[in-house]
Amino acid sequence: MKAFQTLRDIPVLPVDIFAAFSNPESLAKWWGPNGFSNTFNQFQFKPEGKWSFIMHGPDGANYPNESEFIEIVPNEKVVIRHHSQPNFTLTVTMKSSEKGTTINWLQDFDNEEVAKNIAHIVEPSNEQNLDRLTTLVCGSKL
Repeated sequence: MKAFQTLRDIPVLPVDIFAAFSNPESLAKWWGPNGFSNTFNQFQFKPEGKWSFIMHGPDGANYPNESEFIEIVPNEKVVIRHHSQPNFTLTVTMKSSEKGTTINWLQDFDNEEVAKNIAHIVEPSNEQNLDRLTTLVCGSKL
């Protein structure tokens, strides 16, 4: 397995989810697993746009990240290429549903062995990332 898929229904419209991606202040609040914060150095939310940031871990460690937005379809899809190690492509789709929006979070790693070795981190981290997104976009609606 080199790809990890997480599905989530969030009780808001796709436009609300997309806004949480496209606004750097919002994205910095929810991006990453529990306890992490972010400092964005460069954020060009457009195809081929650069996204350079540092994730600050709860233990004080800093994790530099270099990514690129590959594809952006407003209110439908965001594709991000992570150029830092470990290399992966993240495809997030947003579809209207009876419950609001169904998010399909597909993280495809370049190297299967690397993916296997970090699965124990990636799987809960992706769930936490979507938990944080849900909290941000739903606020008191939860």
